[in-house]
Amino acid sequence: MNWPAGSFVLLLLVATTVSLAARRFRVPYTVALVVAGLLLGAAHAFPPPELTRRVMFGLVLPALVFEAAFDLQLEEVRHDAVTLAALAVPGVIAAIALTAFALSPALAAFHVPPWSIPMRHGAVVFAALISATDPVAVVALFRQLEGPRRLQVLVEGESLLNDATAIIFFTLALSSEAGGISASIVTDFFYIVGASLIVGVAVGAACAQAIRRLYEPRLELLLTTVAAYGSFVAAEAVGASGVIATVAAGLLCGSRIGRRGLSAMASIGVATFWEYVAFALNSFVFLSIGLMVHPSVLFESWRPIVIAFAIVTFARVVVTFAFAGLLPERLRLPGRWTAILSWGGLRGALSMVLALSIPESFPERQLLITMTFGVVILSIVIQGITVGPTLRWLGLRYQRGEQAGYVGTQIALLSAHSSLADLDRTGGVLGANARMRRALAAEYDENLDRAERALTWLGEQLGGDAASAQAARRLLSSTERERVEEAFKSGSIDAGQRDSWLAELRKRLRDEEGGADS
Repeated sequence: MNWPAGSFVLLLLVATTVSLAARRFRVPYTVALVVAGLLLGAAHAFPPPELTRRVMFGLVLPALVFEAAFDLQLEEVRHDAVTLAALAVPGVIAAIALTAFALSPALAAFHVPPWSIPMRHGAVVFAALISATDPVAVVALFRQLEGPRRLQVLVEGESLLNDATAIIFFTLALSSEAGGISASIVTDFFYIVGASLIVGVAVGAACAQAIRRLYEPRLELLLTTVAAYGSFVAAEAVGASGVIATVAAGLLCGSRIGRRGLSAMASIGVATFWEYVAFALNSFVFLSIGLMVHPSVLFESWRPIVIAFAIVTFARVVVTFAFAGLLPERLRLPGRWTAILSWGGLRGALSMVLALSIPESFPERQLLITMTFGVVILSIVIQGITVGPTLRWLGLRYQRGEQAGYVGTQIALLSAHSSLADLDRTGGVLGANARMRRALAAEYDENLDRAERALTWLGEQLGGDAASAQAARRLLSSTERERVEEAFKSGSIDAGQRDSWLAELRKRLRDEEGGADS
């Protein structure tokens, strides 16, 4: 990527300033970045970066997809696996078909020059690159909104999976001269999905097993990076989808078993590292979107852009409600959740990158690119600004105080995972006493199940007041204290060991409560 180093530093400064301003004025961070990029681009403050397919697929997408999948956790995704699969595969295919079918008549009806006969192929290509939601945009936005955890998992999980479906069909549509669906395309699709899952599971499982055998935080963190980029590169090398492979690897590494392999220091380091990477790359992507767009070009083509945005949004709403309604009764989602799923499907940088990768010889390539850029800008600005008020209007957005119970339980759960890992590896403070170590390990296993059940309930209900938040933070520490006192009374540990252990518990609880309050 040929881009001046000074411009990169300016971009980081702009991202920091925009982040502070967005928090001050309660504007979605992603929207603020795009608007800032548009203003800077119009003022020619500095040249836009080259957000090419190589940069997006080689640097940005593996990290962001892995971080999002790692945060979701396999157990959460498994609960709604049927719903996610239905929306991400047949749902996207139906949206592509509906968009491609409606585009030409709509353009003609509003006196916009419609596709020529060869450009019916272009309608399929455009529908494929624009129909899926962008995981970068969706994940970045929904993490700023306070809503049911299960709804967030549905939105983010579907975005990660349907993105892969769209990339596959975009690639296949470009390679098909007629733009139709043939038997070979169907075969290729199943090969890509199957090979991607095999590669992702293999790389993710290998890295997770290697982490379990280490007790070196830097190497454990390095292995998560290998899982992110290694799964993506390996899948692309065999003609599969790097996105699907990275999602599989991220879910495996972020699962309950995968997280248990991390040492206490590595758990904190991994969370901090990937959170920073996500922030930095999101800042780069969304500022780049604004910088790459030329407002004058968009204004000149406003009619096809608005028509395309309306059709893409309509197709998304129709398909989401249709497939959600076809689900079995036990899997049926509330209507309000389905509305958020359909309206919260933002388009983003990935669609722009795919549009730019269309061959120069493709008919009406520039029109496709202009329409894509325009739809992405409208999607981020209009949907990005309104999805928060829509959540509140539907009664699905909560105050930050209500989120504390969920955050507190997450902290307690991370504490238990870290403590159990230390007991398994070194025994912690009580390492010299094997009997005490086994007893505490059994208690931690029991407490992990309790904490995860509480986390699931809080994630769905978010009904936590101050009292429940405080109880969540003390959920595991109180049990640990009881076990230590019992061990002292039974003679398994002496007074010095008891005091040292209880002091450590008090310190950790203060740190956790301070982190949750901040």
